[in-house]
Amino acid sequence: MKHLDLPASSYFVTGTDTEIGKTLAACALMHAIQRKGKSVIGMKPVAAGRSQDGQNDDVRQLQAATSANINAPEHIVCPYLFDAPIAPHLAARKQGLRIESEKILDAYQTLKTLADYVVVEGAGGLKVPLGINDYWDTTDLVQMMDCPVILVIGMKLGCINHALLSLEALTHRKIPIAGWIANQIDPDMACVAENLDTLVQCITAQAQYPVPLLGHIPFLSNGEDALSASRYLNL
Repeated sequence: MKHLDLPASSYFVTGTDTEIGKTLAACALMHAIQRKGKSVIGMKPVAAGRSQDGQNDDVRQLQAATSANINAPEHIVCPYLFDAPIAPHLAARKQGLRIESEKILDAYQTLKTLADYVVVEGAGGLKVPLGINDYWDTTDLVQMMDCPVILVIGMKLGCINHALLSLEALTHRKIPIAGWIANQIDPDMACVAENLDTLVQCITAQAQYPVPLLGHIPFLSNGEDALSASRYLNL
């Protein structure tokens, strides 16, 4: 496993699918950055789904992992928070709203002034639509933010295909990839080590430059959290 030298001041955490542990990986990355003595703040540009207390769990976790001395308003951390737990463009339409890139980018620039690092977590995977009539998606947002991607690969059957398709999409759009994190979401997955080895070999063969494995987060037991997960990352 290689390490990340943190040459950039922001990282966009995306994944091979939804529900594959992007928030866990993003928060683990934030804890690992703080162990380097640097301040960090999390951002979730678009979130869909509120709990009974009116909050979004992903946003809550990112705020909890943010450096203790940083306090940013929720509307900056998450410029678009929709009620329904559905695709973002559908959630926006349901509330009569449109997701505007300018609002997200303004919030992002504000967050960059508050901490050494900003860790941005996307919604779903790379090709999640953010607008339909004026089509744009997460890859467009990443390019606008101009920060490298860390790809979270949910370790389950089918993950190799999903990972390589995501890598191909990033490469096609010339989006820089800082590295990838393997997150064990299926505790009963067969041949985990062999799948990891295959991913390393295939990503190395397909990428046009080194894309290191930054860590393999095992399936966490009850009571373990992002702080525990951060110990499996190599910065």
